[in-house]
Amino acid sequence: MDLKSNHNAPVLTDPAPMNKSRSIYSSLCSPQGVVFPPGRFLTIPGKKPVVLDDVRSSSWLDVMKSSSPTHKRKCKDSGAELVSSDTDVPYSNWTLKYPSALESFVQITNYAKGKRIALFLDYDGTLSPIVDNPDSAFMSTAMRAAVRNVAKYFPTAIISGRSRDKVYEFVGLAELYYAGSHGMDIMGPVPPVSNDQTNCVRSTDKQGKGVNLFQPASEFLPMINEVYRSLVKNTKEIKGAIVENNKFCVSVHYRNVDEKLWKAVAQRVDETLKDYRRLRLTHGRKVLEVRPVLDWDKGKAVEFLLESLGLNSCDDVLPIYVGDDRTDEDAFKVLREGPISRGFGILVSSVPKESNAFYSLRDPSEVLEFLKSMVIWKKTSSL
Repeated sequence: MDLKSNHNAPVLTDPAPMNKSRSIYSSLCSPQGVVFPPGRFLTIPGKKPVVLDDVRSSSWLDVMKSSSPTHKRKCKDSGAELVSSDTDVPYSNWTLKYPSALESFVQITNYAKGKRIALFLDYDGTLSPIVDNPDSAFMSTAMRAAVRNVAKYFPTAIISGRSRDKVYEFVGLAELYYAGSHGMDIMGPVPPVSNDQTNCVRSTDKQGKGVNLFQPASEFLPMINEVYRSLVKNTKEIKGAIVENNKFCVSVHYRNVDEKLWKAVAQRVDETLKDYRRLRLTHGRKVLEVRPVLDWDKGKAVEFLLESLGLNSCDDVLPIYVGDDRTDEDAFKVLREGPISRGFGILVSSVPKESNAFYSLRDPSEVLEFLKSMVIWKKTSSL
């Protein structure tokens, strides 16, 4: 299927039911350039297929404002966002529903006894602070050391909206597994048992370990590159707008754009996408994201990695996912409600908001303490 010549084809259809007797590998692993059946395109249950006009009617300006936390001030040294003291009371009340993972650490580790933990981490806002320039979202030396140490004891993966190459450049740890573009570009371990291993692209990582490269949206690559170039051109006159190519998705950052121009950003993105019916527009923290219309997200990436690790059908596995943004909710939901509902999500947020997570951490500094505590607990429990 040549997607570049089929922009106006219908984008959303009712999904075909998944055959539960087949693994996620047999359903999804395939060579690069695969054409997915219509049932793999995204749908919203209970609603008619959504087209671009429906997106326009939802008022992207309101969405952009609602996804931009208020009551923030900047740390002078790092440029990271900090929460103001006037949110402390509602935040404390909010943690009654989403308890601190640090304050609940004994409860977490009691539940984890005798279980194999698999750790999944978002990057921006979780391992690194949210900063004005996305190219400057560096993790601290202490955080890198903590992630390296935790990976010695637990299978650990980074699942980010960034391109896989970009997030690897930031993290720089070969002992981890990486999923970029919201899980649409996964470098994961070769599964111990699978009848469909030959359908996945085999490779080796920097340590010589056998890995699988899984890119379910590979056929969208020419279209994504085309849209990226158009968005760069169409937003270049808007001061502060940054367009980032994350390989299988495009991010339009408006963090540095005057709020009076946010509507202009939304209009330029909307105009660019009007002829691309196989792409959808989503949003995060002061970012609009263009993604392929596929039934694939961070939750699916968690399932895929658990299976490739041989942990998908084990009763003694505890998956933990730590993330801060809307796209992480897909992973939280899988751990709470999905077929692998044995684990839990930890939302990183300094402001109250609804979530599918079970626990919370306030900011990357608390994520650092949590990871350190995990290592200490594992060391002492092994003695």
